[in-house]
Amino acid sequence: QVQLVESGGGLVQPGGSLRLSCAASRVIYSIYPMGWYRQAPGKQRELVASVTRVGVTDYAESVKGRFTISRDNARSTVYLQMNSLKPEDTAVYHCSTVPYRPEYWGQGTQVTVSS
Repeated sequence: QVQLVESGGGLVQPGGSLRLSCAASRVIYSIYPMGWYRQAPGKQRELVASVTRVGVTDYAESVKGRFTISRDNARSTVYLQMNSLKPEDTAVYHCSTVPYRPEYWGQGTQVTVSS
């Protein structure tokens, strides 16, 4: 049973923008705070942005001012708007609950920032 489906990744030049989407099952979406995580080769998983059920957001220092997380309750979908992308943002991006639960982990979407 697919519970989290991420989309929207791709190849973008430095300074560009992407918008990621995460379609979640209604059970997960309605109960838990949600977050976007990223994992680059050889690096640990990092929580880059989170949003509570009532819309309170938080960001990693490395993305503050550049990324915006939001949620659409009607669609049970979480978004991550990424602006001013840098090569160090290159990673596979996943959405999950906050805190992370391994049983709620989608396939991820690759974001590559390169000229």
